[in-house]
Amino acid sequence: MPESNFIDYVKIHCQSGNGGAGSRHYHRSKISPKGGPDGGDGGKGGDIVLVGNHQLWTLLHLKYRKHIKAGHGNPGGESHSQGKSGETIVLEVPLGTVAKDFETGEVLFEITEDGEQKVLLPGGRGGLGNAHFATSTNQTPQYAQPGEDGIEKWMILELKVLADVGLVGFPNAGKSTLLSVITAAKPEIADYPFTTLTPNLGVVKYRDFRSFVVADIPGIIEGAHKGKGLGHRFLKHIERNAVLLVLIPADSEDHYHEYQTLMTELKEFNKELYMKDKIVAISKSEMLDDELKAEVKKEMKDVHVHFFSSVAQQGLVELKDTLFRAIEANS
Repeated sequence: MPESNFIDYVKIHCQSGNGGAGSRHYHRSKISPKGGPDGGDGGKGGDIVLVGNHQLWTLLHLKYRKHIKAGHGNPGGESHSQGKSGETIVLEVPLGTVAKDFETGEVLFEITEDGEQKVLLPGGRGGLGNAHFATSTNQTPQYAQPGEDGIEKWMILELKVLADVGLVGFPNAGKSTLLSVITAAKPEIADYPFTTLTPNLGVVKYRDFRSFVVADIPGIIEGAHKGKGLGHRFLKHIERNAVLLVLIPADSEDHYHEYQTLMTELKEFNKELYMKDKIVAISKSEMLDDELKAEVKKEMKDVHVHFFSSVAQQGLVELKDTLFRAIEANS
C-alpha cells in the first residue's frame, strides 16, 4: 500500500537564532582622537514562526524537514550601528495545528485561522553596545552585553482536522459512501474494514448558498480509547467537530449495542467529546421496510434515529437539514 499523503503528526528539532553581541567600539577621528563609546547593539536572533494556511490539509511538507534552524543576529558595529537581525524561519501549517513541547507534552498554542502567526521559538535578544553603559563616573565603559542564546528544542506539531460535522462509526458503517454522495469528496470506498485510513473532508452545499464541512473519521473499534487499532491517532480529529453524526448500519446484528460501544469509546477518550451534540442515523436503510424500521426504533430505546440510504438517495435532504440546524445551534 502506498504511503499516505495525509500526515497529522511530525516531530521536529528547532533552534532559534542567537542574538548578536553588542559592540565595545569607541569613536575615533582626527577631531576626536579619544571619543566616547559608540558601540551599537547586536541584532536579534531569528524566530521560528508558524503561520496558518487554509489551503494546506496535511503536515506532509514538514515530515522530512527534521531540523529547523533560524539565523543568528550579527554583532553591533561602530557609530551606534545595530547588527542585522537573524533570519526568521516561517513554517506554514494547516488550520487546526497544535504545537507541543516534546519533553513536557505542554500544549503551547494552536493555529485556527488563515494567516494567524504564532512564535514557536523566539530568537535571543541582541546584546547592548557599550554606548548604553557610559555614566558620569565611567565615560569609557569597556563592557558590552553578549547576545542571548537562542532556544533549542524538539517540538511536536499535531493536526486536528477542523470540520463542522464528524462522522463516527465502526468500519463499514457507510461513512465514506455518505461523504461521497453529499459532497464532492472522493474517499476510497470498498467492502472491507478500515478502508478509510485518513480523515477525508468534504463541503456540503446547503440551501441559500450556505455550506458546512463534514469529516469522515476512520472507523472506531472497541478499545480505540486505549490506542487499540487506529486508536488515539484518529479519535483526536473528532475533538474539533461541532456536531457528531453517529452512523450505525442497517445490517448491524445489534444496533443498540453498537451505539453503546461507540459512546463508551468517546466517553473514555474524552468526556467533552462525549458531551457534544450527537445525531444518530441508520445507514443503508434501503435494506429496511417500514416494519423493520419500527423494530430498529424500538431496539434503540430512547435514542432518536434518522434513516437514510446513500445508495438509494433516501432521507439525505432531511439529514442535511438536521445537521445544519445542529451546527447553527452550536455556533
